[in-house]
Formats: sequence, structure tokens, C-alpha cells
Amino acid sequence: MKALAVFIASFGYVGFFPIAPGTAGSLAALALFAFIKWIGVPAIELSAIVVVFATGVWAAHGTEIALGRKDPGVVVIDEVLGMLITLALLPLSLWGIALGFLFFRALDVVKPYPAAQLEHLHGGLGIMSDDAVAGLYAHLALRACVWMVPSWLTA
Repeated sequence: MKALAVFIASFGYVGFFPIAPGTAGSLAALALFAFIKWIGVPAIELSAIVVVFATGVWAAHGTEIALGRKDPGVVVIDEVLGMLITLALLPLSLWGIALGFLFFRALDVVKPYPAAQLEHLHGGLGIMSDDAVAGLYAHLALRACVWMVPSWLTA
């Protein structure tokens, strides 16, 4: 089970990328996002967020135990969650997706309130929750930009 937890938490070992694994995980999340958008059912977008969150809590906690470290850098399932929340339910162009990516990465690094506080929750819940908040803030910022410049950011 430890190997499965590490596989999921690292999003298929993307988290072992030697440079900026969080950014690599966020980029890899775009493939999952594209697949979900290709299916074209909004309920699946929301379901994917719930499934990634729940699975990520379990896998991140298991990876902490397996590696003997708190919030190990190889865990990038939280970045996947954050990107899915950032881009959810918006009809985005490639420019819109790129802007969402930049918003999420910036907010994931800055960790505005209450993201930094949630990061201190125990185990996988803390690992996942701070990125969920960063994704929510990025989503709201992106939604505002889409409202202001729809022709540039929407598909």
C-alpha cells in the first residue's frame, strides 16, 4: 500500500522531477484537466476534484509515513487538486489556462490566509487543504479576468 500511496501522491512519479516538482505536478495536472474537459460533463469536473482531494489526503499521508518526512516534496497530488480547482467550470482558451496556471503557482507559493494555517493540519489533510485554498483564490482571480476580458481568455 505504501508504494501505491507514493505513486498516487507523486502523480505517477512526476513529483520525483528533480527541478521544481510542484511546478511539474501543476503542468502534469493540465493533462488530466484536458481529459476531463474532453469528456465535457461539468459534473465530472466537480467529481474529479472530490476524488482527487479524498484520494490525495490518503496518499499524501501514506507517503509521509513511507518516506518518514512531513510534507515531502515528491507529493504533488495537492498541486493537481489546486489546478483542477483553478480551472474548474470555466470555458478557457489556452491563454486562460496559462493565466490560471500562473495565478495558482503564485498563490501556492505565497499561501494567503488561511492557506498557510491549513498547511499545519495533520497529515494529508494539511498537505491537500492549503493547495485547495490557493486553487480557490486562483479560480476567483481567473474568473474575474474572464469576466473582464472574455474574448482573450475564453474558448
